[in-house]
Amino acid sequence: MTASESSVTTARHAARAAADKIAQNIVALDVSERLALADVFLIASAPSERQVNAIVDGIEEELIKQDLRPVRREGRSAGRWVLLDYADVVIHVQHEEDRVFYALERLWKDCPVVDLQLGDDASAKAAAAAEQE
Repeated sequence: MTASESSVTTARHAARAAADKIAQNIVALDVSERLALADVFLIASAPSERQVNAIVDGIEEELIKQDLRPVRREGRSAGRWVLLDYADVVIHVQHEEDRVFYALERLWKDCPVVDLQLGDDASAKAAAAAEQE
């Protein structure tokens, strides 16, 4: 079983919104075969708490346009690691230090990388980085 097309589409919208806010190392993993609760994990990072929150705002604004609202939101006040749960898509926006420390890509390294179609080889670079970790 692979991630549903609607989950991949949601992840792509969120990834574009994150990229518009200068998110770094945007990666989506198809966790559908390993996790019953979600299809896709989208992971992005930023060098400051302020930028983490700006990325989160951008993602939420874009997904509201798609008539999607998070079921749950965690970590917004600290701005170090914000989790947005859209049921089939779980979005992690992390401070770059926390991203290195928790290494979600390494934990889920056996899951396929989703092509986010971000252009300018951003998806290819992110996929290569995820495979090396």
